[in-house]
Amino acid sequence: MQGEAYLYDGRSAIRHRVDVTLTERRDALVISGDALPEPLVWPLPDLRALGDHPDDSQIILTRHLDTEDETLRDQARLVIDDPEMVTWLRRTRPRLHRRDLRHGTWRRIWLSLGGAVAAVLLMVFVILPALAGTLAELLPVEKEIAFGRSVKAQMERMFGAEENGALDCDAPAGRAALDRLVARLTEGQDIGYPLEVTVIEHGMMNAFAVPGGQIVVMNGLLKGAETPDMVAAVLAHEIGHVAHRDPTRNALRAAGSVGLLGLLFGDFTGSAVMVLLAEQLVNASYTQDAEAQADAFAFDTLVAADLPPEALAEMFETFRKEYGDVSGPMAHFASHPRLAERIEAARDATPAELAPRPALTETEWQALRSICD
Repeated sequence: MQGEAYLYDGRSAIRHRVDVTLTERRDALVISGDALPEPLVWPLPDLRALGDHPDDSQIILTRHLDTEDETLRDQARLVIDDPEMVTWLRRTRPRLHRRDLRHGTWRRIWLSLGGAVAAVLLMVFVILPALAGTLAELLPVEKEIAFGRSVKAQMERMFGAEENGALDCDAPAGRAALDRLVARLTEGQDIGYPLEVTVIEHGMMNAFAVPGGQIVVMNGLLKGAETPDMVAAVLAHEIGHVAHRDPTRNALRAAGSVGLLGLLFGDFTGSAVMVLLAEQLVNASYTQDAEAQADAFAFDTLVAADLPPEALAEMFETFRKEYGDVSGPMAHFASHPRLAERIEAARDATPAELAPRPALTETEWQALRSICD
């Protein structure tokens, strides 16, 4: 089999007319022409076709060659448009479109990929948390408050509110009881913010802190708590997170992680980031140290307010019955460390000589539980 073709030698842009002949053993193409000092012999196993060629009637061949770069291709190009030869090559040479890689390329690829993954993990789990802690301390309070209100507004939209504040519960008697309870817990303390505690109409047994000194209590928590002391204990715990700026640190860490992943896998719009931050805070899972510090803050706050820290243990027991030991929407109550250890710590923190005063009167307690009615 023989035919005519065009050869680009790889050293110039000149197109050379050449003759292409198949050897008698049908194991190589012999390329000859006036422009060649001697015929070129390209073994058939070494032939490689260039892809993405728009003309199906042609085939552009090069030769597998051990070069210094990663292409492993001869620079010469052979353009064959003889229909018989094109058809024969495509029928008999299934490896024409094979991709050749230098030995060790996959090892280098996997090493590079592993390095990239390690760098991302280092950023997400080491550098960003440390940076978030620094930024939380540097962020002006007024900026933090504005940021927290934006996150809270997004949370309300997650829960079905059509406008900001639509889910807020403000029955006057219940609001007065809540304000009295918060004032008792924060008396003589410098929280660092003008504390805002809001009850929203939602059945989840949950409470969480938002950046900027804002605490959201869900109505399901008021309905699920058996005593006002239990609600006071949860509030004291959340106030501890506020005082230590844990929600801000958590939000900054989440925002950094989202931004980093957005750069890697695609853009995240501002609204998408806000949604993810809202979900992160609703299901907040702080570090073990942050949880332990919030618990310790709650113990001291409750004792100072003549309330028993063991009320927090009772609330933990309620959460465990509702959600289990280490999972569920109350993950930041039910883990870090395990709930059983926290229950024991809360009971041990209650002084034997403590003479507790009720967090609220029975009338105030019923008013608080009815704040959304």
